Amino acid sequence: MRIEPFLDALGAKAIYDTLEVGAPAILRPTQNAAHGDYQLNGVLGLAKKLKANPRELAEKVAAQLGGHEAIASAEVAGPGFINLRLDDGWIAGRLARSLRDRERDGVPAVVSPETIVVDFSSPNIAKQMHVGHLRSTIIGAAIVRLLRFAGHTVIGDNHLGDWGTQFGLLIVGMRAWGDEAALEASPIVELERVYKLASAKAKEDEAFAESARAELAKLQAGDAENRRLWARFVEVSRSALDAIYDRLGVTFDEWLGESAYDDRLPGVVQQLLEAGIAREDQGAICVFFNELEGVEGKLAKQEVPFIVQKGDGAYLYSTSDIATVQYRRERWNADRAIYVVDKRQAGHFRQLFEVARLLGETMKLEHVGFGTVMGADGKPIKTRDGTALTLASLLDEAEERAERKMVDELGLDPAMARELRAPIGIGAVKYADLVQNRTSDYTFDWDKLIAFAGNAGPYLQNAHARCCSIFAKAELDPASLDGAEIALEHPDELRLARRLLKLSDVVHAAAESSNPHYVAEHLYSLANEFSAFYTNCPVLKSDEPVRSSRLALTDLTRRQLARGLGLLGIEAPERI
Repeated sequence: MRIEPFLDALGAKAIYDTLEVGAPAILRPTQNAAHGDYQLNGVLGLAKKLKANPRELAEKVAAQLGGHEAIASAEVAGPGFINLRLDDGWIAGRLARSLRDRERDGVPAVVSPETIVVDFSSPNIAKQMHVGHLRSTIIGAAIVRLLRFAGHTVIGDNHLGDWGTQFGLLIVGMRAWGDEAALEASPIVELERVYKLASAKAKEDEAFAESARAELAKLQAGDAENRRLWARFVEVSRSALDAIYDRLGVTFDEWLGESAYDDRLPGVVQQLLEAGIAREDQGAICVFFNELEGVEGKLAKQEVPFIVQKGDGAYLYSTSDIATVQYRRERWNADRAIYVVDKRQAGHFRQLFEVARLLGETMKLEHVGFGTVMGADGKPIKTRDGTALTLASLLDEAEERAERKMVDELGLDPAMARELRAPIGIGAVKYADLVQNRTSDYTFDWDKLIAFAGNAGPYLQNAHARCCSIFAKAELDPASLDGAEIALEHPDELRLARRLLKLSDVVHAAAESSNPHYVAEHLYSLANEFSAFYTNCPVLKSDEPVRSSRLALTDLTRRQLARGLGLLGIEAPERI
């Protein structure tokens, strides 16, 4: 059950029943727990409309709410706010139901599920994944998990950069400098080396640049040998990418790169021309938004065109992006498409979405932007020599640091630390990213990232392991508690219970808004509340029925930590 929609509907009904007018309750969590759990603000707006004293109206609504079993108190405050405090027994009953729901932990599925495509990660073929790919990959994967758990049909699509200018350079470059043994041993490293040589050569040698363009043209025209080389580049790149994704625990339902839409591009351009959306300008085919009717906002004044075909006949990724939108509607009849891409690309997506709208596309298109990972110097994180930090090296260092910290700080057995280095180290990297508001830049700090105290992944993993250790010590199967009654007496029991009650609202809010940090914030607060509960409320040493009730609260905490970490793509070890 989702608590906030339930209370919102309860408040709206109380307003209608007492004031005989339909109005939203405008429910918000209180900022100070001393004032209650939630606040209703809907009466304030009605007072002016009804020409009545807002406090008097609020008193009527509060009296109606106070009679409901879920409400312990409904008190009017200020000019007409209504502070609600939930009934402890009602909370205990809701948690008892969640305790029995081991499949979903009390989180209901959406009433109206959608088919949603999530476009994320999207590295370029023949290049190593670097830290810049981290955010799209793990934020996108978390969004997929959240939406899927919420009840939607979700297609995770890795829209690879596997077509375009770089392949002409790679073809001529491999013929000039390629090393077959190196390509077999370290394919991405070798392809990057060759590409850098070819790119530099093309800038200073026009004949070389022209030969690369000629090879690209042959590739796009279907030349058998160039297609064979291109397929080889894609194959070896895919193998290297899979290794990174395996370490991150990230999977995709589709790997549809730009090449998948190549045969659609002429039709896209023709469609834009026939619809009067695009026109020719100096040999190129462009969309001029400032010339089109129905375009609003910044785009209506934008003079810089959205180019869909260059003067030499070449297409751009803007063209393939339009084709991709159309394909996703045709193949999956998708209701929504979410693009998890750096927020600096917001301008491109505004243009793309407007072109799609002008073409009559009804699928909802959303750009989920994110900020940059910064180094200690306040600049985008790089290696000491100023090159892009590869994702593989970042994960290697995370694992090494996690292993050392577990041995040095926790005194963990070296063999166990070795076993846990990947889930703790990589989990720490993921959490450090996902705990951020995704639109913000953040500074990468190893000391804060791999920490067993404070708002860090290892702290939450350790909290989960502590819950598991209680059941191990008791030699008790948590499933045996399914019929347990929960009684809330101690203040720390009550605080923990109120936090546990929020899971459904947090998960749905995170899924609906593409904000995984809501889940991270909930988990951190939950771990802190459990720590206070564990310190002040003896579990195993308590007598029945208190012992069973506190074991039930421990099990709910364990499950929510595991569930939440899992939705973020982070493992929850049972022992640390």
